[in-house]
Amino acid sequence: MNDILFLLAFPFVAACLMLAIRDDRIRTAVAEVSAAIVIVTSAWVAYRYLGQPESFAFHSETIDSLMAVTEFVLGLAIIYIGYKHKKYLASVLGAITLVLFLGFEVFLKEGIETDNALYIDDLSIIMVLIIGIIGSLICVYAVGYMRDFQKHHPDDKDRRPWFFFLMYTFLSAMFGIVLSNDMTWLFFFWEITMLCSFTLIGYTKTDEAIRNSFRQLIMNQTGGIAFLLAMMILADRYGFLSIDTLLMQDGEAQWIMVAVMLLAIAGIVKSAQMPFHTWLLGAMVAPTPTSALLHSSTMVKAGVFLLLKLSPLMMGNACGYMVATVGGLTFLLASMAAISQSNAKRVLAYSTIANLGLIVACAGVGTPEAVWAGIMLTIFHAITKSMMFLCVGTAEHHIGSRDIESMDGLFERMPRLAGIMILGIVGMFLAPFGMLISKWAALTSFVEDGNLVLIGCLVFGSAVTSFYWTKWLGKLVCTASREGNCEDTVHCQEWVAVGSLAVLTVAICLMYPGVSDAAVIPWLEGAFGGFSEDLVPLLESNNMWIVLIMLVVLILLPLPFFRRTSKRVVPNYMAGEGVDSMSYRGSMGGTVEVSMRNWYMSGWFDEDRLGKIGEVLTVIVMAALLAAAALGVFA
Repeated sequence: MNDILFLLAFPFVAACLMLAIRDDRIRTAVAEVSAAIVIVTSAWVAYRYLGQPESFAFHSETIDSLMAVTEFVLGLAIIYIGYKHKKYLASVLGAITLVLFLGFEVFLKEGIETDNALYIDDLSIIMVLIIGIIGSLICVYAVGYMRDFQKHHPDDKDRRPWFFFLMYTFLSAMFGIVLSNDMTWLFFFWEITMLCSFTLIGYTKTDEAIRNSFRQLIMNQTGGIAFLLAMMILADRYGFLSIDTLLMQDGEAQWIMVAVMLLAIAGIVKSAQMPFHTWLLGAMVAPTPTSALLHSSTMVKAGVFLLLKLSPLMMGNACGYMVATVGGLTFLLASMAAISQSNAKRVLAYSTIANLGLIVACAGVGTPEAVWAGIMLTIFHAITKSMMFLCVGTAEHHIGSRDIESMDGLFERMPRLAGIMILGIVGMFLAPFGMLISKWAALTSFVEDGNLVLIGCLVFGSAVTSFYWTKWLGKLVCTASREGNCEDTVHCQEWVAVGSLAVLTVAICLMYPGVSDAAVIPWLEGAFGGFSEDLVPLLESNNMWIVLIMLVVLILLPLPFFRRTSKRVVPNYMAGEGVDSMSYRGSMGGTVEVSMRNWYMSGWFDEDRLGKIGEVLTVIVMAALLAAAALGVFA
């Protein structure tokens, strides 16, 4: 158990150390060494416990009391901060949370003990590796990125010690979420991630940043209240507060269903599903490492982790229908909204919301086959999307824009970075990469479940997904540029992070049968008491040879672009005499500038209109099914 406790505590110790260090070189060394230790520890924990689920008989009144006091203090702080910034709804929700928490602690929790506060299984191990490896690489990337960030904001106070404190504290809290069996512990770490996100979104302290940080706080407080209510029901009605005990209950029992529904709402909020998706869009004002760590690869994965964990209790009931429908609608409408965006981070944000929606839909369907697809989607999405966020952050610092329309000729200006971005884009929607294979598995499970709504959402959502990724891909492969190579000034920490994630993107495609056999299928067998072999054709040796050949071809295709050539390079013919790569002499003798722009179809795919449609539909679905569950309880 010592290695588990070390994994929980060490990132926070490193965070406190970096908060105290003011020298940039020393802080850089501590950040890099700490990241390496977290990666090694995560790998060791995975090696030691893979295939051997274990709970830990750990109970400490001192720790419980410390968590309760911390919750109380943080609740008061939220009320004060909301009042200070005149965000009174945040204060009201903070007060409601505080009152419910005190009532829970005083009247309901007493006498209920969860001896096995910590628990690790194969699903937890997958999340530990995502948090430990990807999260640590993002923290390494942040060392170089924040150095440039500070140069671009010379008039702002250097608050990097605070930034790295929050980033590493967040890692500790995420480890706590995926390793906690005691729901009070899980709720504590759940709230810590919310506060870290709130502070990091508002890091620049601009009006826009503060406004969006409070949007995140308000929405996630709503999820926190739902989580608290679920704990109160379980404590009052059943006298337990442990996840493993909850998973052994009858999902058709009315009060259990209500509790699971409330926990599902908390997961839906955390994973930025409609109607709560706008907090993640607003979070894109934060520095890029924040977007990659909190809002792409890890924090939002806490929500889908909880939903995947609860999936056996949601199969075929009202809660499952609610979660699946919300996820399916979110996938379709968020994918459509991404078409009209030219801001690269906003495209990635909508893509993140959409892919999380697909994972949520798989959890809601609740069959072993659907959950298999959801877990594999979680793995591939965490790696690929975090890499894309980091690439966009580096490109923005060196070309001065995050707009896709400004990425003409990026293959000439930053060839290595453009190559990695191309790998990330094709990894999101083309074979043989894992996102497409997992979507295939999801579609198969939806067909077997007979859910026509989800089938339609997946088919049409995947079609528009291909559209917006192809537009971006076209910009990157364009080689027309007047500017020279500018990637020599990219920090080595940034190359280490994006390069490692690129290697992982390729490696996981080759390793996914092994990952499935070693971790995913064993967890499904334990959670569902068995596993259908319908997915085996995906993993047949013949299919794997096809995947391997496609992967090799995709790797070899870009190589000619990096080869020096002795052939004479001439300007392109552009309806007139070429002047250079971006202009030509027209029929009237004047020089005409070439402008290349994508089609964004904003009239058809207006994000505000699609967002409102999604909010209305998902609110109706959630309200109707919650009302049905409540009526069943009181009938």
